[in-house]
Amino acid sequence: MREYLLTLCITAAVTYLLTGPVRKFAIVAGAMPEIRARDVHREPTPRLGGIAMFFGLCAGLLVADHMTNLNEVFEKSNEPRALLSGAALIWLIGVLDDKFEIDALIKLGGQMIAAGVMVMQGLTILWLPIPGVGTVALTPWQGTLLTVALVVITINAVNFVDGLDGLASGMVCIAAAAFFMYAYRIWYSYGIEAAAPATLFSAILMGMCLGFLPHNLHPARIFMGDSGSMLIGLVLAAGAISVTGQVDPDVMNLFAGSERNAVHQMVPVYIPLLLPLTIIAVPAADLVLAIVRRTWRGQSPFAADRGHLHHRLLEIGHSHSRAVLIMYFWSALIGFGALAYSVNSASMWIVLGVVFLSAIGLGLLLLPRFTPRVPVWAQRFVPPRYRRRGAAPEAAEATAEGTGEDVTGAPAKDGEPCEEHRAPVPAGAARVNGATALGHRSRMPARHTSETSR
Repeated sequence: MREYLLTLCITAAVTYLLTGPVRKFAIVAGAMPEIRARDVHREPTPRLGGIAMFFGLCAGLLVADHMTNLNEVFEKSNEPRALLSGAALIWLIGVLDDKFEIDALIKLGGQMIAAGVMVMQGLTILWLPIPGVGTVALTPWQGTLLTVALVVITINAVNFVDGLDGLASGMVCIAAAAFFMYAYRIWYSYGIEAAAPATLFSAILMGMCLGFLPHNLHPARIFMGDSGSMLIGLVLAAGAISVTGQVDPDVMNLFAGSERNAVHQMVPVYIPLLLPLTIIAVPAADLVLAIVRRTWRGQSPFAADRGHLHHRLLEIGHSHSRAVLIMYFWSALIGFGALAYSVNSASMWIVLGVVFLSAIGLGLLLLPRFTPRVPVWAQRFVPPRYRRRGAAPEAAEATAEGTGEDVTGAPAKDGEPCEEHRAPVPAGAARVNGATALGHRSRMPARHTSETSR
């Protein structure tokens, strides 16, 4: 465990320290697109954050290769080299897209090629544990197609969810933490060395996200861009492929005892089929909804719009930070809920706990829909959204002085006009400090479409 933690910390430190210089390089290189209609930030923000994340990945693999216990992963398996090859290719495509905004079909082709490179070097699904059937060996063509499909779906799911400051990096970090705990349990509890690469990939992925997240929190000073979102999506998929298609369920010796016990004990074997889907459940749902929504309107599935889940959270009244935290909550609930069920599938308390937390999550989602009636004397003690329009003048005046909101109810920030009346700052302006959220979410403009992604 100490070796994994050290690898995580070094990866995070390298990513964090390189993000600042990378930001300056992105500004000089002009990797700052114009503000688009669907963007939630109002100042040009540099991209190319994936450069720092890629070098963090390289540092993590290099350090792990020189550790006594983790060096066996590189000696007994070619998966780390396969990951590095695929990551380098997908990262290069992402850097070109961040700078020149290449076509979506070209990016899709690059994703498939990167997945094919990993397959050629041994990182592929060899068999699948099917409930009621057992372990099913796959032909080379079946394994290749399934591996490429999983990689492409995961990359695009992560790329689709990268729409708010800190959202993609935080959600992937949560998913990687859940996956690390699962893979480490398979490796440590069952003594299966084939699960060691997936454990290493998850630790490095957590370090990449944790190192970049301080620079990407709202208001973000830099975006990861496609060079970062596609990279972390590929690393997440690589860990899922490794533990799903390389770990032989027969090695766990779980078929002893009664049939009931065998069914419960086989849950850790079947979980790899579900855990890669649960940890990207929210991004995958957003991906499916986006494809259905765009094709229903007669648009291309790759045509960007303003209908993603995080955009809808902003529209119903959530602030930028609260929308991100809600997405974190649902990712953690689904990922760690599946992890807890894999540890003890016979416990009803786990199911009840997930149901209870789901009810809390639904309440948080609908919170802006409920506006309680606050007495006049309590106007100054509640947030602006809960204040009455006909509040007493002294209460409104006190509110304006204490919160920075004018007496007409229009939110203001540090004496500046409402975000609704602020014009976007053009690219190339001297003020490039990061992204700022929009003002009152109910006043957001109608959804527009664009041909490029963030």
